[in-house]
Amino acid sequence: MLQCDSVSVVYSKKIQALYDVSLVVKQGEIVAFIGANGSGKSTFLKTVSGLLKVESGTILFQGQRIHHLPAHKISALGIAHVPEGRRIFSRLTVRENLELGAYLDGEKMRERLDKNFSLFPILKERQEQLGGTLSGGEQQMLAIARALMSDPKLLMLDEPSMGLAPIFVERIFQTIRQINALGTTILLVEQNAHQTLSLAHRAYVLQTGKIVLEGSGPSLLKNELVQNAYLGN
Repeated sequence: MLQCDSVSVVYSKKIQALYDVSLVVKQGEIVAFIGANGSGKSTFLKTVSGLLKVESGTILFQGQRIHHLPAHKISALGIAHVPEGRRIFSRLTVRENLELGAYLDGEKMRERLDKNFSLFPILKERQEQLGGTLSGGEQQMLAIARALMSDPKLLMLDEPSMGLAPIFVERIFQTIRQINALGTTILLVEQNAHQTLSLAHRAYVLQTGKIVLEGSGPSLLKNELVQNAYLGN
């Protein structure tokens, strides 16, 4: 579904953020990125979604080159990006936030609202409540649901468990598994390495903008370098 070949990204002050990143995400997979703060994980997601420009290399989505396209056209092809920090519209209601997520295809609004309310019953209960009055976990659910309103083929999640209470962390990971089981391919960036590798079919380890390890989630859980660096073993 997604293929990246030798992707490099350089920020405006000639600071290189990604170095020759190559990877593949197959349809139906959950693929994870783990790494320390500043390793380039969020930069990679922003590059795939068109928010940052590629210095060199290629990105293909379902066989089509997308690295030269603007963000809104990449979104229209079926890639949804839930950024770190949620970025909901705090002064709009839950329902209004969700409706904005379906702006490219409003004809299926009712169907997609029903689907998201079945995934996130709390959002149905609070649909007339302002987004800014929700708890952190509920806002994260809203951010994910808003992205799902576009019925994406690939859902990219950036640190969905960050700053959440343990009960919401568990709920978010259960929901990610459920979304994948319903047919959506997922690219997940997370610092919660244990939960992430337990969930992912495959994973990549990023350090200072370079992929240094890759493998199945279970195999990386057992990897000594991963255990020492990210699992506290």
